[in-house]
Amino acid sequence: MSRSREGTGDSDGVVRALTDDGTFRVITVRTTETVRGSVAAQGATGTTASLVADLLTGAVLVRESMAPDLRVQVILQSSEQRSRVVADAHPDGRSRALVQQPAGSKALTVREGDLLQVARTLHNGALQQGTVAVSSEGGVSQALMQYMQLSEQIFTVSAVGCLRGDGAIEAAAGYLVQLLPEVLDPSGPMLVMAERLKDFESMGPVLSRGLVDPHELLAEILYGMPYSVVGEAAVSFGCQCSAERVALALSTLPKSDIQDLLQSDTPTELTCDYCGKTYAFQKSHLRGLLERN
Repeated sequence: MSRSREGTGDSDGVVRALTDDGTFRVITVRTTETVRGSVAAQGATGTTASLVADLLTGAVLVRESMAPDLRVQVILQSSEQRSRVVADAHPDGRSRALVQQPAGSKALTVREGDLLQVARTLHNGALQQGTVAVSSEGGVSQALMQYMQLSEQIFTVSAVGCLRGDGAIEAAAGYLVQLLPEVLDPSGPMLVMAERLKDFESMGPVLSRGLVDPHELLAEILYGMPYSVVGEAAVSFGCQCSAERVALALSTLPKSDIQDLLQSDTPTELTCDYCGKTYAFQKSHLRGLLERN
């Protein structure tokens, strides 16, 4: 079997593999540093940080399995309709998260009635979306499996999770196993794999054993089964914001709002909700926007 180790170690990354008998596709991912960056940018702690970890890991797995060259967002919408967490995974491997909740709210957890939405941005800008219910018992992992099986109608087993210690994310990872549609008699392989994956139903114990590296996790999941690695990619925390994009958003403001900004004694600064980076705009830039409006 092919076992390239490029891009592993302490770096986040994703590995795609096929069993040599052509039965299963397996994707494993380490997202520790990606999650840490997103959690820090959002100021997330406790169960909110864990939720960010699960959604980010899930977003990467969904993108890699369904649309590696497309942007994928996985969104958990609170049943209260006032809070949500967005995980945003891009084709270049950069991922980020956004936590939106009322000021003073408690840490977020998965609750009965929450909804998980998956959105893929197509090359023409159109969105493909799907939504499934989330249970407090099954959590994000179960909701992701439900979405994959409903949307793709493919036998899918997946788990995402993180390990927290002393208030920080120590590790985050996940996997996805799919039965390939070309298999003529799927019942036997499905039963075998379901039994094999009982030891991987929850990522907490897996991460506690130190199985964070995607190659090592892959080898454990497929122990004794010949397989070939068919793809690897880096994953990292990163934002797609830029001065140009923020300026474009600024240009959409009503003319009266831009005039108010010009009259203000304080500098005009806009901060990215995802990464916290602040962009400052001079009066001359605002005047230019006013003229174009």
